[in-house]
Amino acid sequence: MVRRHLINMFCASMCLVLLAVPAASASLIAVPEGNRNAEQPSVPGASVKRTRQTKSSFDRKYEKIHALLKRDTKLRAKITEVADVYDIDPLHIAGALVGEHTYNVDAYDRLQSYYIKALAYATGGIDFDYDGEDVDDFIQRSEFDECMTLAGSFALWTCREMVWNKTFRGRQVGDKTYPDDRFSAVFFQPFYAGQTFGLGQLNPLTALKHTDEVNRISGHRKLSHRKGEEVYKAIMNPDITLAYVAAALRHSIDVYGEIAGFDISSNPGITATLYNVGNPDLRARTLANTNRQREAKGLKPQLPQENYYGWLVNDKIDDLRALF
Repeated sequence: MVRRHLINMFCASMCLVLLAVPAASASLIAVPEGNRNAEQPSVPGASVKRTRQTKSSFDRKYEKIHALLKRDTKLRAKITEVADVYDIDPLHIAGALVGEHTYNVDAYDRLQSYYIKALAYATGGIDFDYDGEDVDDFIQRSEFDECMTLAGSFALWTCREMVWNKTFRGRQVGDKTYPDDRFSAVFFQPFYAGQTFGLGQLNPLTALKHTDEVNRISGHRKLSHRKGEEVYKAIMNPDITLAYVAAALRHSIDVYGEIAGFDISSNPGITATLYNVGNPDLRARTLANTNRQREAKGLKPQLPQENYYGWLVNDKIDDLRALF
C-alpha cells in the first residue's frame, strides 16, 4: 500500500510537471556554452570494450560520423528542417548523432544504408515480451493500474517504467524472477539486450514515450507496443527517427527549464548527455532539490554537468557548427 501511494504521488506530480509552464521564464539561468569539466569524464568500460572488439577507436568512429554529416547535404538538410520544426538548434541533433555513433556503434557510410535497414526490420513480426510474457499482458497487471489514469504517451510509459523499477526489477513476483535491468532492455529489445537502432540509436521505449508529441508536431502515425515492427520501422527510418531525436531533445530542454530553472538550449553537450543517460525529468528534479539545499546554505547553484558523451560534443562543437 505504501508503494502504491508513492507511485500515485509520483504520477500526479509527473502530470503537473509535464503540463507545467514556467511562471517566469526570464528568470531561468542560462547554461553557458562549453564544458564545465576541464578533462573528459571516464568513458564506461562497456563502450571501450565494444569499440576494441570492432578494432576501431573513438577517434575513428567520430571521424566516420562527422564525415557522413559533412558529405551528405541531404542529411544535413533533414536535420535542419526537423530542428526548425521542434524549435531547437540543429547542433543538438548533430550532437546526439555524434555521441551515439562515437560511443555506441559505427555510422554507416551512406544515409541510404539506414533506409535499407529500416525496410528489413519492417518486414515480419517483432514482439515485445520477456520469457514468454507479452508486454501488453504484463502491463495489464494490477500493479500498473495507477498509470492508466494518465494522459499522454510520455506520462503513461514513464509511470510504467517507474512501476517496473519499484516492483519488478530484480525481484521475484509470483513464480517469476525478473532481471535487474532496465524496462527497455528486458521487454523492448527482442534481438539482444542493450541494442539500439538507426541513425538516432533510439530504443523502442523512448520512441513509445514520445510518440504523442511526434504525432502532434510532425504528423507521423502513433506507435503502439502491440506493433513492434512499426516501432522498429520508425526508429530505423531517418525520415521518422530524426523527429523522435528532436522530440527527446526538446523535452529535455523544456523540463530543465520548468523543473530545474536552467536554460540548456545553448549547450548541446548537456542535451547530448541527457539523450545518452535518459530520464531528464527525474534528473532535473534531483538537480532542483540539490540547488534548493545549496541556496539554503548560501551557495551558488550547481550547473548541469556534461558526461563523457556530452563532453565530446562540446569539445567538437566548432567542427559541428561549421557544418550548419
